[in-house]
Amino acid sequence: MRFGGGIMIRALYTCLAAIVLVMLTSVPVFAQEKTGLKPGFQLKPGTARIVLLRPSIKVGAQSTGGMFEPNADWTAQARENIAAALGLAQTSLGNIVGDYVEPGNADPAMLAEYQELFDAVAQSVIEYQFFPGNRLPTKKRDGQFEWSLGADVARLPGLAGADYALFVTTEDHFGSTGRKVLQVFAALARVPVTAGVHKGFAGLVDVRTGELVWLNADLQMGGDVRDAEGAQKRVRQLLEGFPGKPADAPVTAVSAAH
Repeated sequence: MRFGGGIMIRALYTCLAAIVLVMLTSVPVFAQEKTGLKPGFQLKPGTARIVLLRPSIKVGAQSTGGMFEPNADWTAQARENIAAALGLAQTSLGNIVGDYVEPGNADPAMLAEYQELFDAVAQSVIEYQFFPGNRLPTKKRDGQFEWSLGADVARLPGLAGADYALFVTTEDHFGSTGRKVLQVFAALARVPVTAGVHKGFAGLVDVRTGELVWLNADLQMGGDVRDAEGAQKRVRQLLEGFPGKPADAPVTAVSAAH
């Protein structure tokens, strides 16, 4: 019994140490916006050609300490499920939305770089504009949504003839058993600890100017992307408020196809 008790005590100390770390590094949460639109931007149905770039999808586990541990099988399942859900959703967005076809002589690294650039810009929007308390001096005025990936985005092979490029990113860290145990102990200590990370954002970029004309982002998204139904829910949330989508053709129609 003493041996078992020792294990429990050590486990308790480990959890308490982790709770203290969370208390020292925790950041208060403020009210957050989820959607941004470039001032004056309008997209009428049937007027644009949009290219859906290959989505960035990361799925893995969240360790007790909060570290991300990639899982190849989960990521493969998510890629298949999200691709199917996006394929169904594309028909209800009001404009021609086609999948990105990479030319044979294209540099795959170039597409990856632009995906990373989009992710970085989206994270900046989330942190410095969607959280009113964090807004940069140039973003203080409501409705001032001015962000860009740079005009060179038009040089990305495969975008010839397109008006807009649609970027999609999802990232899921499913809480491990250790992380969930920590969450229980943290609750007893009245310290907020989340078990899992489920974030995603979708953005529309003007190919001619590189301007981000629409962004929808959420740091607490729903839907388990490892199964078809969950992926459909995730895609509905990602494309909520998509510009030019007819009011009578909601993205929620995706689920009715299965």
